[in-house]
Amino acid sequence: MKSVLLVDDDNTVLLGTGVRLKSMGYTVYTAKDAVSAVAAVRKNEPDVVVLDISLPAGDGFLVAGRLQSLIGSAATPIIFITASENPALRERAKALGAVGFLKKPFDATSLADAIETALSPGDNWQPWTAAS
Repeated sequence: MKSVLLVDDDNTVLLGTGVRLKSMGYTVYTAKDAVSAVAAVRKNEPDVVVLDISLPAGDGFLVAGRLQSLIGSAATPIIFITASENPALRERAKALGAVGFLKKPFDATSLADAIETALSPGDNWQPWTAAS
């Protein structure tokens, strides 16, 4: 069973999205801030990270940078999520090697598609799954 680490400081997003991902067959781990996100990656070694950009104790970009420096998690695909309208965030996420970027509120299908793309890199894999 594939696992997803869902990182967001909004309980509604964590609960709603977590339930949806579990119903799709994923093991779901959650974290509410940058520090617990890095600890959760070290402890659980998820197959993909869905990472909010705006977090307490450091933003999603800081988390992504830390994950890239951790042995074993540098190749973990990251899908950024954000409620921000700032287009520069998408470019910054892309520059950090994110495989996806979803604008909140996103629908479950868009998230599922982004996760499946991130977990199934093959000949048809496109490393930038954008949904808005």
